[in-house]
Amino acid sequence: MSASAVHSLWTIAADPITKIDAPKFEYGQLAPTLIVVGAAIVGILVEAFVPRKSRYYVQMFVSVVALAAAFAAVVALAADGYGTTKARIAAMGAIAVDGPALFLQGTILLAALVGLFTFAERRLDPVAHGNRVDSFAAQAASVPGSESEKAAVKAGFTTTEVFPLLMFAVAGMLIFPAANDLLTLFVALEVFSLPLYLLCALARRKRLMSQEAAVKYFLLGAFASAFTLFGIALLYGYAGSMSYATIAQVVDGTVQDVNPALADTMGNDALLLVGAALLVMGLLFKVGAVPFHMWTPDVYQGAPTPVTGFMAAATKVAAFGALLRVLYVVLPGLRWDWRPVMWAVAIVTMLGGAIVAITQTDIKRLLAYSSIAHAGFILAGVIATTPDGVSSVLFYLAAYSFVTIGAFAVVTLVRDAGGEATHLSKWAGLGRRSPLVAAVFAVFLLAFAGIPLTSGFSGKFAVFKAAAEGGAAPLVVIGVISSAIAAFFYIRVIVLMFFSEPRPEGPTVAVPSPLTMTAIGVGVAVTLVLGVAPQYFLDLAGQAGVFVR
Repeated sequence: MSASAVHSLWTIAADPITKIDAPKFEYGQLAPTLIVVGAAIVGILVEAFVPRKSRYYVQMFVSVVALAAAFAAVVALAADGYGTTKARIAAMGAIAVDGPALFLQGTILLAALVGLFTFAERRLDPVAHGNRVDSFAAQAASVPGSESEKAAVKAGFTTTEVFPLLMFAVAGMLIFPAANDLLTLFVALEVFSLPLYLLCALARRKRLMSQEAAVKYFLLGAFASAFTLFGIALLYGYAGSMSYATIAQVVDGTVQDVNPALADTMGNDALLLVGAALLVMGLLFKVGAVPFHMWTPDVYQGAPTPVTGFMAAATKVAAFGALLRVLYVVLPGLRWDWRPVMWAVAIVTMLGGAIVAITQTDIKRLLAYSSIAHAGFILAGVIATTPDGVSSVLFYLAAYSFVTIGAFAVVTLVRDAGGEATHLSKWAGLGRRSPLVAAVFAVFLLAFAGIPLTSGFSGKFAVFKAAAEGGAAPLVVIGVISSAIAAFFYIRVIVLMFFSEPRPEGPTVAVPSPLTMTAIGVGVAVTLVLGVAPQYFLDLAGQAGVFVR
């Protein structure tokens, strides 16, 4: 073969790919996520270059400014009409900029900002070796109880890495409900899960329990991620595309261009049903729905309480946003197949969470089972498959997230010699010893129970109304029964606080800094405002309730 012949072969092979299109990114529409990612990267550089004494303040400043700026960007996009008339798909089909995405991103950013204040709290623990300490381990890498840990505590070290970790988690959560193709969805899932696995292991007190919680969460989370990824692979085999819109078209049978390499498997219903089941299973794990809820109580109990509060609020918002988008945008043509399954999941989640919560003796486990029951109530709105269903779920998530962070912030205040006193028996008589803290906690518990004039009532009413109008009336009846069961254990805690004798060796209530006071104050304010005058926010959620296809 002559040299010229070889050369001509090369030129022929290289000819068709003369031009690769450069990716187009709408930076303005992706601004909220980009600001948070940028702050996370700056946070890592701060850890590397800023002296240890100043890190806490620099990290705190960077995080607060970034979350506030990202929220301002969301508001600007919404004001510019990207939630309604200008809703569109950005980043070459990877991200949706629409009403639900912006509403959920705003909720996540505000919840993260309030959660950040509880992360930064440094007045609750007694001063150690002349240094104020927070809820996180002095040196995460040292073995619990070892000499290196004692040396780190003595030197006054603090794990300021929690701030960039929090920012990475928030960045993943912002992309998760806005993802418009399955690969973006999976990358976002990993981006916010991995920082949470780490944050769960960083408690200053009860470190072994904290590390056990992190390992359980990591192992079960890895399983759920694997199921999700397998589901994504099967859906790709079914539709020949990762894009939500294309998969929906193949399900409906309206697809135009068929990929010849995948023509044999495209439209194979077995791939669709198994793939959709695995994908939804991974999302239900993140939501904490029965029977994928087993990680919730252990992780909520073992993780540092500020992390528990943030995780309970923000992860639910992100995961329900993603679940809504998958069911309403990708699989609306499969509605008759997924609705009965979701009915069953919602019923066992509502009843399971409410009934098991009655037996709990630890306040954090009790709130964990309560969050499982709430996942069931929110699923009732998901099942409605109407525009009202979407807006009621958005409203419920916004209301629920602030109550949750506030409740866990109160838990951080009740302390004894071993740190937080989370056993319910320790809370007896708290209303006489510290009436204000007990009253605030009672407000949060009444909101969880769905008592009128609290945000919990407005949220439940909206969700149940949407479910009833969507033809799921029996589900509403079961939901009301579950709410009644749940009200029993919330009110039991209130009775314990106000009508029991305080024990002489009972816990004390620590006086927090303005940071935790702000977190709790915001929680109470949102609870009362959304309970007494919810209409403006219901209208806002209603306007934001339309997905871009």
